[in-house]
Amino acid sequence: MSLKDQITNDMKAAMRAKEADKLTAIRMLLAACKQKEVDERIVLDEAAIVALVDKLIKQRKDSVAAYTQAGRDDLATKESAEISVLQAYLPARLSADDILVEVRAIVAELGAAGPGDIGKVMGAAKTRLAGKAEMAQVSAAVKAALAG
Repeated sequence: MSLKDQITNDMKAAMRAKEADKLTAIRMLLAACKQKEVDERIVLDEAAIVALVDKLIKQRKDSVAAYTQAGRDDLATKESAEISVLQAYLPARLSADDILVEVRAIVAELGAAGPGDIGKVMGAAKTRLAGKAEMAQVSAAVKAALAG
């Protein structure tokens, strides 16, 4: 079953179970997928859907931070609930140690040395680790690998 089919089936299950919050988050995800397909005149594959889920989670995390800072805990809780629904559609993430191992391998392959090569290493890391790790963690690992 494709990821898009799984999302659609989960939406139907949420409708039957009358889980309004989960249903809202899943509908938002499906709407974002449809919008991207229409805008770019493409059919999203698994990797594109995972990238879109990553983007939506990042937006929700930014919103949680803003709502918390503004004292709107009710809205922060709602956004956190959406994050937990969306995270179910992400593949298993690499641990920090696994990310560091991958980054060191990329650095060795490219022969990168020093902070001047961060862009080159990040470009390779993005293509290899897309959907498998949060890019903020990858960036920190790249900086650590090139600094030491």
